[in-house]
Amino acid sequence: MALSGKGSDLLNLGVVDVEYKRVPCEYPNYRNLLVRVEESSYNPFKLAIKFLYQGGQTEMVAVDIAQVGTSDWSHMKRSYGAVWETDNVPEGALQLRMVVTSGYDGKWVWAKSVLPANWRAGAIYDTGVQIKDIAKESCPPWQCGDNPWK
Repeated sequence: MALSGKGSDLLNLGVVDVEYKRVPCEYPNYRNLLVRVEESSYNPFKLAIKFLYQGGQTEMVAVDIAQVGTSDWSHMKRSYGAVWETDNVPEGALQLRMVVTSGYDGKWVWAKSVLPANWRAGAIYDTGVQIKDIAKESCPPWQCGDNPWK
């Protein structure tokens, strides 16, 4: 795959078992989770955001958005990868809440007053929160293996 001239060898294998392992992301200087407003966003009609510096060994599985100071939450849908979007953008400054999983455990993470009322496409905003959770191994080493990942 990454070796030049080996593509035909890979094709000849047919179906290939692929193993992967989610590894923790560690950012220096305790980076906060950031939100970048994607270029496809248009205030106040459409908002698409991408999360940057999501630490730990985690996955974001749900994102909700509401005007700061209210509890009228709207669900955002995952567009692709770390990008979430909505056409139902609340007015004013915005807060976020996310369900973050690490392994089988999930928890709500709240980011209050993240986007100002005059948010703009291309801008990056600090959530003020850090995500550093590590997934717990769900099976013993004699079943899942305890060798270092290569």
